[in-house]
Amino acid sequence: MTPAPLAPQDPFGLPDWLGEGDVLWTPEAGVRTGHLVRGTLEGGAEEFPCDLLALDEAWPAPVADEDARRRAHQAWRHGQVDLVRRDDRLALAVPGTAFTADRVLDALERLARAVGADPDRYAALLRIGSDRRSH
Repeated sequence: MTPAPLAPQDPFGLPDWLGEGDVLWTPEAGVRTGHLVRGTLEGGAEEFPCDLLALDEAWPAPVADEDARRRAHQAWRHGQVDLVRRDDRLALAVPGTAFTADRVLDALERLARAVGADPDRYAALLRIGSDRRSH
């Protein structure tokens, strides 16, 4: 099975508000759900889809090709995060096979720096379970 294509995303092509004010990342499900955690960045009245993608998951099929994995590992090693487009959504391509709270916060801090924002203006709502419950 061929992995879904991952196109590089220039941080300067993202909405300006991501670098200007408070931003909250909210997942659609718990961060322990696997290699893909779909979510949304919110800032004031603005929203932008942003997923977390752990690129080293290889079963039952590889999540990414070798070039994408190499880019993600290289960016992470240098204190950055690889920004990609997957299924027409922004994704933060992160080394590993799953997410922890620390890994989520690290990825969002690196996104903030990529768009020229103060990481202290970014926050995350972390869901533990695997489904979204109404309030």
